[in-house]
Amino acid sequence: MQKEQFSNLSERIRGSLITPASGEYEVARRVYNEMIDRRPAAIVRCADVADVKAALNFARQNDYTVAIRGGGHNGAGLGVCDQGLVIDLSLMKGIRVDPAIRTVRVEPGCTQGDVDHASHAFGLAVPAGIVSTTGIAGLTLGGGTGYLTRKYGLTIDNLIEADVVLADGSFAIGNASQNEDLFWALRGGGGNFGVVTSFVFRAHPVSTVYAGPIFWEVKDARRVMQWYREFLPQAPLELCPFLALKSVPSTNPFPKELWGKKICALISCYSGPLERAEEAIKPIRQELPRPILDWMGPMPFPALQGLFDPLLPKGLQWYWKGDFVRELSDKAIDSHLEWSAKAPSELSLMHLYPIDGAVHGVGRSETAWGFRDATWSMVIAGIDADPAKAGALTAWAKGYWEAVHPYTLGGAYVNFLMDEGVDRIKATYRNNYNRLTETKRKYDPHNFFRINQNIKPD
Repeated sequence: MQKEQFSNLSERIRGSLITPASGEYEVARRVYNEMIDRRPAAIVRCADVADVKAALNFARQNDYTVAIRGGGHNGAGLGVCDQGLVIDLSLMKGIRVDPAIRTVRVEPGCTQGDVDHASHAFGLAVPAGIVSTTGIAGLTLGGGTGYLTRKYGLTIDNLIEADVVLADGSFAIGNASQNEDLFWALRGGGGNFGVVTSFVFRAHPVSTVYAGPIFWEVKDARRVMQWYREFLPQAPLELCPFLALKSVPSTNPFPKELWGKKICALISCYSGPLERAEEAIKPIRQELPRPILDWMGPMPFPALQGLFDPLLPKGLQWYWKGDFVRELSDKAIDSHLEWSAKAPSELSLMHLYPIDGAVHGVGRSETAWGFRDATWSMVIAGIDADPAKAGALTAWAKGYWEAVHPYTLGGAYVNFLMDEGVDRIKATYRNNYNRLTETKRKYDPHNFFRINQNIKPD
């Protein structure tokens, strides 16, 4: 019966249907985080919006659980489900740049790198994340933080419009004048409200930036962190430096004498006029100890976005935990240094991403994203290629998080949540949670879209 059902679906789509009998199934069901191992009943690779509608209608009529997959990372593996139907949007990669009004229309299968490539040709950029293989859909629906955040805000602050296929198979447009409640919820509320089949973003004049990493020995980490917390509020908004505690990867292009060395790093991007770049970063070079590596310099913005891609390929083991942070106290720094020293692998890390500046210019209730008063979004990630280390990666990330959690604001960036339960989701949305519940009740009353950081309609 199931085979006949899927045969009928296959005839109704222009994309492809992948089942466990398909030769490509084992590869197709895998997601970015190799720690996730789920076996869907089928995967629909949609070619267009008509395919999305057909797949959703099929799933609803045949009582299949649905997971929506864009093209990127999702650490919790929410783009795949056991025995359900995966609606895979990775083939939907259309992009249209309008340089006259500085907008970019993007389909949901695009990665950040796809968007960077298309917009860079016009001297423009859409504020997004820090790794080019990140899926633009999931990044956006969760909020979107990255190298341009301090100057231009979150990705959702630059979202103008979204096309959405709803749970009942109908089509809606969300923007400032149509379905305003849906548009509000999409800006930070994740994949709870429908399948977004097109995003329209505001782009900004960003082309060549002055950017890159600077590394210090771990013995200087306390001084760097203390200095960083004082420097950031004074830094020009065009300068976005994020702080990292990590190890130097044992691979090219890093100097061999640094391989495996534990470090404190600032990875920075200055997106203002190049003639002012040296002045903007002068305090980093003059007020801190001598670094062991300084690779800051001019580069095309897409090159910065793809700088760390080779270090983080698909198929690694990942476990991450996050929190929003307002202040970086000396006691918090003590805990960070203690736990970063225990990292179970070279790739394991802690990052503090700035979310001040333009982010603070938007009210807490203007979008679903609820932490406009934070200074950083923190992520702790246990990462390694070896499946045997999965337990150690998870234990370290959880232990580290428990140690520093008392020094945070409590909630986390939704894209940094694993399967952590409803209390963490409520803490993430704060006072916006009840409004999200109301919007969910209106657009998805039966919780059809529930393979996500779920906001229940009741």
